[in-house]
This record gives sequence, structure tokens and C-alpha cells, in this order.
Amino acid sequence: MIDKNKIRLVVFDLDGTLTQHRSPMCEENRRTLDELGKRYKLLMSGAGRCLRIFNQMEHYPIDIIGNYGMQFGRYNAETGELDIVRDDRLPCDRESVSARVTALRQKYGYTEFAGDSVEFHDSGCVTWAVLGTKAKIEDKLAFDPDRSRRRAIYAEVCEVFSDYIVFVGGSSSFDMAPAPYNKAYALAKYCEEQGYAHDEVVFVGDDYGEGGNDESVYKSDFHFIKVDDYRKFPEAVRELL
Repeated sequence: MIDKNKIRLVVFDLDGTLTQHRSPMCEENRRTLDELGKRYKLLMSGAGRCLRIFNQMEHYPIDIIGNYGMQFGRYNAETGELDIVRDDRLPCDRESVSARVTALRQKYGYTEFAGDSVEFHDSGCVTWAVLGTKAKIEDKLAFDPDRSRRRAIYAEVCEVFSDYIVFVGGSSSFDMAPAPYNKAYALAKYCEEQGYAHDEVVFVGDDYGEGGNDESVYKSDFHFIKVDDYRKFPEAVRELL
């Protein structure tokens, strides 16, 4: 049971928690955020870039941790925009990453793919697109809907990419952030900088299973509220209101 009188900060994932993938929030969820904002400091914590999250939320007035903590954006009430105040970028050995992905493809039979095998991001993050970067959407959706195919090799991918934090991402990929960046690391750093104790924080997320990008927070000492259907978000956070 969460003692709401002790909570000062409520942190949210976006896709699957507040809305569908890459879709705007519904009006009911937006109103719920408004109500929470009257009582607590609100913060977003996402896997994607801050401005993508901000635009998807239709410029909702909220600070945003992006790229697993590699980015931070602060809402500017005067301009109504998001000011990017941190944008970490780390080098990536593309040859090494590509070679490791190729070895995994050959071992597990994922040798046919459309487009590029690997997507390299400016931040230093990497996406292994199992079906390729130009795979058809219907093929991606049908590939691994319950994530069982990727979770079967998840431990090995983590071992092969021990210099990264690996996530079972999207419908057919593995997303990798340079170690030690993940949501728990990012949130702990934010709390240290802003003066929040961990027991004063609640994280609200949906992707808390094995390989999920909320899993690190779920397994940490932060309070965690599960959202298994974004349409039931108001019900999930009712105890905080």
C-alpha cells in the first residue's frame, strides 16, 4: 500500500501507460494527469527522445527524461516549449555491434531481413531490427506478439551485449542503451539531483516484464503502479487521488 501523503513525485511511462503506441492521450487520461498535478510533481520517463514524447503528448506541460536518461527536457512555461538541458551522446563501435548481431542471426536463423539489420542512433543507442528496418508492419506485428520468441534468447543477447542494457523492444526488435543507462538509473540520478527520497516517488508503467523498459524500476526500491491497459489508467492511479 502506498502512503499518498508521503509521495511527492509521480513518474510516468507513455506508450501503453497513458496512451497507445505513438498516439495522443485521450481526454480522460489527460484530465487525470491534471488532477495528479495539483497534488504532486509530475515527470515523464521514456525510451524515446524528449521532443518525440513532448510532441506525442501535444505539448503537455511536464518535464521529460528521454533515451533512458541520456536526455532531459524541462518544460518552459513562458514559451510553452520543452528546453533540452541535457543530451548525452556516446560513441558506438558499429563494426563490433554489427558483427555480434550477425553471429546471433546465424545462430538462430534470422538471416533474412528487409533494409538494414541494425539501426544506429545518434545518442549511441542501438536497435537490432530482427526483421530489418524496412520490414512490413504486418510482418512485424505477427512476428512475436507475446514476446516469447525474443525472450527465449534474451539472456544470451544480454550476455553478448554486456556493454549495453538490452530491452525487448517494439514488436520485433531488441533495443540497447549504453550501460548503465536505464529508467531506474535515470530516475535515481534525477532524485539525487532534485532532492527526492526514493520512498517519495511512484513510477507508473506497463512494460515491467522480462526485458521490458520499465522492468528496472519495477525491480528497484521505487514504488510502482502497474498499468496493463492504458484505457484503465485513471483506475490504476486512483489511490493517489
